Amino acid sequence: MADFSHMDQNGRVRMVDVGDKETTARRAVAMSVVTMSPETFQKIAEDRVRKGNVLETARIAGIMAAKQTHLLIPMCHPIQIRHVQIDFYPDESASSFRIEAAVRADDLTGVEMEALTAASVSALTVYDMCKSHDREMVVSDTCLLEKSGGKSGHYVRSAAPGNQKA
Repeated sequence: MADFSHMDQNGRVRMVDVGDKETTARRAVAMSVVTMSPETFQKIAEDRVRKGNVLETARIAGIMAAKQTHLLIPMCHPIQIRHVQIDFYPDESASSFRIEAAVRADDLTGVEMEALTAASVSALTVYDMCKSHDREMVVSDTCLLEKSGGKSGHYVRSAAPGNQKA
């Protein structure tokens, strides 16, 4: 079990000690996809959802979530986030929105979990705001697309899931 950084030699969960790491510029980009009926897609695209502007609300939710990740994921460290950007890529032919969350920080540990949390919560917010129109929506394909900084270096996903463009 020692090859898992959040477990000690005896299999007990632990928070990784990052005290000996160097502060470096860290960046991560993650995505999530929300697929829905064509009618729901149009309502969002045309800003006709009764609860308000779905994408702007989801953007705010994603930013807030990134900042709170250490409170949601037990072994995450609090990080001094410099920037969070949430972008939406509509795909009318699939009646879906691909959500990308990019997070930057200068810190001792990476921001992958913050980016994944931001993308996930943004997608869940789209679902929450539109569930009265469409309970068949699907949140899927949440994954890390890219990360840089730290000793493990630069990572770029070879292909995004679901044939979505990264």
